[in-house]
Amino acid sequence: MPIKKIGILREGKVPPDKRVAMNPSQCHEFTKKFPEIELVIQPSPIRCFPDQEYEKQGLRLQEDLSDCDLLIGVKEVNAFDLIAQKTFMFFSHTYKKQPYNRDLLKSILEKNISLIDYEVMTNPKGIRVIGFGRYAGVVGAYNGFRAWGEKFSTYNLRPAHACYDRKEMEGEYSKVKLPKNFKLVITGAGRVAKGATEVIEALGLKKVGPEDFLNKDFEGPVYTQLLVSDYYALDSGEEMNRHEFYKDPSGSHSIFYKYAAVADAYFPCHFWDNRAPYIFTREDAKRQDWNIKLVSDISCDIDSAIASTLRPSTIADPFYGYHPEREEEVDFKNPEAIGVVAVDNLPCELPRDASTDFGQEILENVMPYLLGEDDGRIEGARETNLKGELTDKYKYLEDWINE
Repeated sequence: MPIKKIGILREGKVPPDKRVAMNPSQCHEFTKKFPEIELVIQPSPIRCFPDQEYEKQGLRLQEDLSDCDLLIGVKEVNAFDLIAQKTFMFFSHTYKKQPYNRDLLKSILEKNISLIDYEVMTNPKGIRVIGFGRYAGVVGAYNGFRAWGEKFSTYNLRPAHACYDRKEMEGEYSKVKLPKNFKLVITGAGRVAKGATEVIEALGLKKVGPEDFLNKDFEGPVYTQLLVSDYYALDSGEEMNRHEFYKDPSGSHSIFYKYAAVADAYFPCHFWDNRAPYIFTREDAKRQDWNIKLVSDISCDIDSAIASTLRPSTIADPFYGYHPEREEEVDFKNPEAIGVVAVDNLPCELPRDASTDFGQEILENVMPYLLGEDDGRIEGARETNLKGELTDKYKYLEDWINE
């Protein structure tokens, strides 16, 4: 079905999400680039870009989007907001059989909706082309340094969500005072890690290799960035091949504890496969040589890869403590506790910047393939069709839906 009219949805989740798929100037750019497509904006009282900013760009506000061919949002659309026989594009969080969204996917099928899911949209090389990972890393790293100041009462940073935008948040950097021998370890090398390192390096931490991190002392704060081959080893003793590990992580074990013996803080930025061993366990955190005092878990896999991440925290109340010996949550400032930050909706703290970053990816990595020649990224991300069926790639969800 040809796309002639597109509607930009307002976010309807609770708690409210202020993000949007494209900012006003990007929507204007879209109309110039694709003049044959009509674009309308659903009004929103909470969006980070007010309705008036869209109107100033010559864009039309429209409450009822039932005459649109494609509806574009960010997070899951409420079942009661779904419009039958339409194509929707948003993060559905269903491809891993997430139980909290099973009813949503059932509603999508019942209403004969074609769902294009950002989360599974990849280029022909299998690399994800769109996401909020970079800003999860930016805010998660900032929260980590904010938490350090709070835990040790050395400085106070404004919460990211209390700042108008990233530029205002960066104005807080000058307040950060770290110990001269401070060592930070991060895991991961994707979008999340990229965002985190932007903040880490802006604060002046020097990057060092894993071996130097383990064996040398430095004059100022440093960080090291670990790949899976740095913190996992094969049970066989053979050399780790990370590409093979991604295919099958069994037959391996974590060696992260050696970094935990010298690091002061840890920012997990990795993608974790639930078939892989935990990066650190509750027993690891009890070791006599354990040194990590703070974990800002940007990846936020609950009660799994990172033993101290017992639960997600919130933007309003982001910090809690984990007591290694008692294996339970305690006060964040408890001197025997590992400080934990585990906010699972980090990009919401800087909605203007996160939306702008995401919108640029839509313009560059999605629209040319959606409205022109597809290289497989659009059809590969289409979970359902307009006949109320799962597409072939997602047939594995059928039994789960019908449970």
